[in-house]
Formats: sequence, structure tokens, C-alpha cells
Amino acid sequence: MALLIKNGIVVLGESCEVCDVLTDGKRIAKIAKNIREESAFDVIDASGLTVMAGFVDMHCHLREPGFEYKEDIASGTRAALTGGFTAVACMPNTDPVIDDKSVVRYVLSRAAECDNAKVYCIGAMTKGQEGKILSDMGAMKDEGIVAVSDDGRPVENGNMMRLITEYAETFSLLPISHCECPDIADGGLVNEGLNATITGLKGILRAAEEAMIARDVLLAESLNARIHIAHVSTKTGVAIIRDAKNRGVRVTCETCPHYFSATDDEILSFNTNAKINPPLRGEADVAAIIEGLCDGTIDAIVTDHAPHSLEEKNREFAYAPNGTSGFETAFSLCYTNLVRAGHMDMMRLSRLMSANPSKILRVGGGELRAGETADITIVDPEAPRVVDASRFVSKGKNSLFDGWKLFGAVKRVIVDGVEKEIKTDD
Repeated sequence: MALLIKNGIVVLGESCEVCDVLTDGKRIAKIAKNIREESAFDVIDASGLTVMAGFVDMHCHLREPGFEYKEDIASGTRAALTGGFTAVACMPNTDPVIDDKSVVRYVLSRAAECDNAKVYCIGAMTKGQEGKILSDMGAMKDEGIVAVSDDGRPVENGNMMRLITEYAETFSLLPISHCECPDIADGGLVNEGLNATITGLKGILRAAEEAMIARDVLLAESLNARIHIAHVSTKTGVAIIRDAKNRGVRVTCETCPHYFSATDDEILSFNTNAKINPPLRGEADVAAIIEGLCDGTIDAIVTDHAPHSLEEKNREFAYAPNGTSGFETAFSLCYTNLVRAGHMDMMRLSRLMSANPSKILRVGGGELRAGETADITIVDPEAPRVVDASRFVSKGKNSLFDGWKLFGAVKRVIVDGVEKEIKTDD
């Protein structure tokens, strides 16, 4: 069924224009002013709203199989839609780990049954994410994985990381590295600094992240291979990647809304929703992350959506799991702290949330243009909202941003030309 979106502010590659978007089945047929209505069309009046390419989250956790009490594919993909994401890529730290073609097949078949946001599957780099034996990347690629990662568990052995990088390259798979040196981190809980001292919580040196970023960038450079650095959080980490890009290294990277929206001041109340890995950093790091997003050093914004049960988070800080529920606050945090704050325009935000993740994963989509997949998110950027985590669609109500006053609301979401039902604040 054709769909016509009328009178919206359409975010294109290099401009925002008031015009119409016509879809024809699963693809965008035309973008122009004053497209004539016909009775066969479903028509959406987007007057006063902004029409964007559907957001693509290349780093999230859907928890199924194995941890369905935290989240499952159905609830996670509904929450993703509510956050404006038309596609998400899920990490392999499930139970069983996504290190085998049968588990890949299960995840993708469940996602197809749910028919919410699209799901791309990321396979494990090593069997069981143990960092010892390479996973069967080729068989998983045949089943549909788009990247490999041991996210949540860094690959400690440098030679193993070399083998992973070389092996992934043979299958044109992107290795996504969780950069953390456990020896340096030494069981720390929060960013090492004044706030760690005040709270008495054991700190983690920034070097725990930065040393591993440097190692993996240098390996990629030596092998002339691709590498993607997950959830960058430090000033020096950004500088290492910027320098590598200037040398021509095939490195891309991502960050998350919490790393440019909050600092480690959040741990002063011992709020376990502020327990995240890598940890929240200081003001200089936040400024560097924003600079990296604006100058192109950081390629993508991801959620690292990490749902947990409230019982798990309602523990002493040291025993609570890491992570914050991210799907349903991502756009509001990005718009409020990046666009509304004057750091960037909507075109760059769209590249960071849609076009670039799609290109990095080589999955298509992420742009509004004729012939492209009709994955579209319609937002009201200036709509005020107060985050109420208790109303999240996700099972994960563990939000660092519960109660925060933000701007930006997702109003409608179209996937493959079909409008999906979402929960709004209206």
C-alpha cells in the first residue's frame, strides 16, 4: 500500500525542506513538494513535524535467548520502535551466546515473527565470548550476521585479537571491539577521580579503555583491516581515533547518549542506574565526545540499550549490573543536548543516528531518497517531555534519565513502508 507523508520538514542529506514523501510498497518512490493525493494513498499529515530516516541502532542488547526476564525480542523491538528506531543490531552476550549459526537462526526468526523494528544479528568473535577459540564466523555470516563482537567481555589476548581481525576481514565482517584492559580496570566500578574518592567507590583509570583502543587501532593499521570501537567515552580515546583516521586507518567508532549527556556526578547519590561500563566520565570527556561527534571523528550514536530488572539494579552499587535502558530516551537526549544546545544541526544528527550506522554495517537504508527503503521516523523535536521510566515499553525500567526534562518526541514510525503502532506521550 502506498503511503504519502504530507507537509513535513524532511531531513535530507544536506538540507531540511518542507515537502512530501511518497512510498510505494517497501521503498520511497518520490520526495517533492505538493505530491498530489489520490484515494489509494494512506495519508499522514506531518505539518509542523520533522520527517527523518528511521534511526538505526548498531549496538543494543535484546537479552533473548536466556535472559527474557530482563528483555525479550518482542518487548525490545517494540521499545525500539517507540524510540524511533526502525532497525537495531543486537549483541551476542545471551545464553546461549550467539556464537553458532543455530542461535543466529533463532534470533532472526523470532525477530521476523515479532515484526516490529528490524533486527540485525551480531555474532560472537570467540566461542562463548571466552577469548580463546575463534567462532565460526563464516557459518554465522551465511545465516545473516552483520558483524562480530565479544561486547561485554574484552578480548584480552592481543594475538587472538589479531586473528579475529584477520578472520573477520576474510568474510567482510566488521569486528566491534569492547575496549577495556581488565588488568588496568582491576575490578573498578566508576571513573577514577574526585567523585570516586568522595563515594569510596573503586575507580577505573581512563587508560583501561584508551590502551585497548590504541592496541586495536594499531592492529587494524598493521593488517589494513577494518575495526569498529564500541562506546567511546574518554577525551584521549577520541584523540587516538582522530589521529588514526588522519593516518588512513580503517577505523570507525561510536558513542552513546549517556556519554555526552551526563557526567560521573551522577554516582554521588549511589544511583545504580549510573553504573555503566565504560563508566560515566568527567566534563572534559563530555566536551571531547561532543567535539568528536561534530568533527566526524565519532561516526555513530548508539544506545547500548542494557535492560535489567529493577531487583538487579536495586542492590549495593558494587553488586548491581552495568547499563541503562536506552531505546526510549535516545532521540530526546540527542536532540536536547546536541541540536537544541547548538552543537549540530538535524542533518548531522540524522547521519549519526541513521546513515552512518547503516553504512558501517553495510545493511542499506538510513537515508531519505527515492529508491531507498521506506524506513521513516516522524518526530516533534520541540515537544517537551519528562522521562518516566515506569512507562517504558521495554521491560528494562532502569533509566539513568528517569525524571529528566528533555525535548523531542517520536510521533510515528514506518518500517518497509508500513506504519507501526507505537506508544507516545500523547
